Amino acid sequence: MTDLREIASQSKAWPYEEARRLLKRYPQGKPGGVPLVFECGYGPSGLPHIGTFNEVLRTTMVRNAFATLSDAPTRLIEFSDDMDGLRKVPDNVPNQAMLAEHLGKPLSRIPDPFEKFESFAAHNNAMLRDFLDQFGFEYEFISSSSKYESGAFDDALKGVLRHYQAIMDIMLPTLRKERAATYSPVLPISEKSGIVLQVPVEVVDAEAGLIAFDDEGERVTQSILSGKAKLQWKVDWAMRWVALGVDYEMYGKDLTDSGVQSGKIARVLGGRPPESLIYEMFLDEKGEKISKSKGNGLALEDWLKYGTENSVAFYAYREPKSAKQLHLGVVPKAVDEYFQFRAQWHDQPVEKRLGNPVHHIHNGNVPTGQPPVTFGLLLNLVGVMGAGATEEQVWAYLGNYAEGASAENSPELAELIPIALAYNRDFVAPTLHKRKPEGVEIAALQTLDARLAELPADTSAEDIQNIVYEIGKEGGFENLRDWFKALYETLLGSSAGPRMGSFIALYGIANSRTLIAEALA
Repeated sequence: MTDLREIASQSKAWPYEEARRLLKRYPQGKPGGVPLVFECGYGPSGLPHIGTFNEVLRTTMVRNAFATLSDAPTRLIEFSDDMDGLRKVPDNVPNQAMLAEHLGKPLSRIPDPFEKFESFAAHNNAMLRDFLDQFGFEYEFISSSSKYESGAFDDALKGVLRHYQAIMDIMLPTLRKERAATYSPVLPISEKSGIVLQVPVEVVDAEAGLIAFDDEGERVTQSILSGKAKLQWKVDWAMRWVALGVDYEMYGKDLTDSGVQSGKIARVLGGRPPESLIYEMFLDEKGEKISKSKGNGLALEDWLKYGTENSVAFYAYREPKSAKQLHLGVVPKAVDEYFQFRAQWHDQPVEKRLGNPVHHIHNGNVPTGQPPVTFGLLLNLVGVMGAGATEEQVWAYLGNYAEGASAENSPELAELIPIALAYNRDFVAPTLHKRKPEGVEIAALQTLDARLAELPADTSAEDIQNIVYEIGKEGGFENLRDWFKALYETLLGSSAGPRMGSFIALYGIANSRTLIAEALA
């Protein structure tokens, strides 16, 4: 452990770099042995998406890295801001007319449009927890409503009233003139309408938690304690950092300004803003930011339908400060790259292992199994088999290619086959269009067929690849890329594909000759 800690203290892997900033903050841990607090935030106005999971995963990686560097205790909080007022009706939920009747009310006090839970927030909170639990995350779920309504935030709320003018002095210069005219750090919840009000307030008694404001033409004096008010977003964030003692929270680039202002407010409240990593946002296929309310991008359940759990984690780990597109087209590559890095990890020295993504995905306990074929090759196989292919048929091919391959001795492959069939059926098969060979392609395919006819059925993939390569060099093509592209387009119906030697060995020489005959016909 001492050697590992020493190596980790020098590692350039980003989780260790983040953990070292925390270690510098508390070299001996927090006073009194109090756990360091890692926090992730969730806005339950829309359904949980992969960005939410991504934040918990990355924060967990930093937490694990810190545990390698220090024996100080830690805890991870997943905080749901379900006291926030519903600003608009999401596009991707049922019963939208009903939700429209509750605009402005706290999410925790609005009926569930899915009619399964006691509130809209409770539904989305449950979805979030269910998904995080699938991955075995260790976290404590805390809702904003539970803290406000139980009085747990009351002392912090009184602190906001005590420093009301100092907070206004921080916020007002950042606001447009129209917004500044009605801005208040405190948002009272109307006892008449139940709406979170955006109105100017007057501090009546900070120690008693009393404010005054206008509600439907009437001047009202009301407590802000025990769930009768909430704070504006940036003030709320700062108050939470101070009240919960948050030491680390990463957030997206779109919240950079919020982080700056909240940090200033946290200091006014007598606290210290947490260490943070500002990550780039996931983008959809059009390059637009993923939005919970729009429902664009890729849902968690969609990735898991067409990719593996570990591939989600692998994609989330890579380059957190670079923007990445998130759509179904990136899934197959992520699946294969995860296994590539997993295979490398076991032969790497410790210092290299600590920089390998799979080390952080598995917290150093990296599995050893490898599927006998890549996911990309598997997709090519089911592609030529057609949308109606079954798992039993796929296993038959794989049993010939990798002797004795079965669900029992290759659980990784057993996981890949059904998702390959689903991905091919739903996304690949409709796009496959074989074209006729032309020019030098015809003679090259005829030569390939003749050479394959001379080979025994158990010829290795490497030997077949050498033959394919040789034919391409002697076939009159301007470059080998044109030959391989012709093979993909005439035999597989796609513009890209696998190593043809591996594909032919997997699909079978006889079956591959049938593909060639069909193309030439």
